[in-house]
Amino acid sequence: MTDADSQRGRKYALSVFFPCYNEQDNVRRVVGEAMEFLPTVSDDFEVILVNDGSRDRTGAIIDELAAGDSRIRAVHHPANRGYGGALQSGFRAATKELVFYTDGDGQFDITEMRSLLELIDRYDIISGYRRRRQDSLVRRLNAWLWGRLVTWVLGFRCRDVDSAFKLYRREVFDRIEMKSTGALIDAEILARAIRAGYTLTEVPVSHRPRIAGSQTGAKLSVILRAFKELLSLRKEIVSDDR
Repeated sequence: MTDADSQRGRKYALSVFFPCYNEQDNVRRVVGEAMEFLPTVSDDFEVILVNDGSRDRTGAIIDELAAGDSRIRAVHHPANRGYGGALQSGFRAATKELVFYTDGDGQFDITEMRSLLELIDRYDIISGYRRRRQDSLVRRLNAWLWGRLVTWVLGFRCRDVDSAFKLYRREVFDRIEMKSTGALIDAEILARAIRAGYTLTEVPVSHRPRIAGSQTGAKLSVILRAFKELLSLRKEIVSDDR
């Protein structure tokens, strides 16, 4: 039996969460896929749905899903706190040994989490990188430039830093701070975790076209906020390293 075969037979205590902002047309499908898949890899799991101040019916749908299954929990932000704020809430709400998150827009196939779980005994953080990103050329170019910039500024390596398909040991969040409330959150977590001695690896995963809703990451206000947070975080990390 190979190591991979052995890993497939294991069950894990898992917290899985989905940050959601105006995802009324996606959240039922995304949660349905998760609830079908998760029992195949875990006998002890929870699903956390973080409603980040949605202005559509996302919050109501999340409450309905949570009322119908004790394994599903709802976390609501009365007002939008930004992507980083949503991820912070999800990580802090997680109670299990391992924490996985992916976005509530359904662009990732949660069954590919299995390939991440196969590596969790060897690494503390496993990040899925998009082998073929299903976004516009402009968005892909912006993401590539941003990724190269933040990893250079913060001093670590990751080919797809903002990929929303990551698995962590939950203990990571007992040891690091999370301050970013915007697009810098993934880079901040990875930079702080690697500096704290945690190990990272990446595996390829699929990326599906968005079929409903709209993306917010490319808004000018989001981009400017991310640059501001990057400069502030750089100063803080450099100060901590001295």
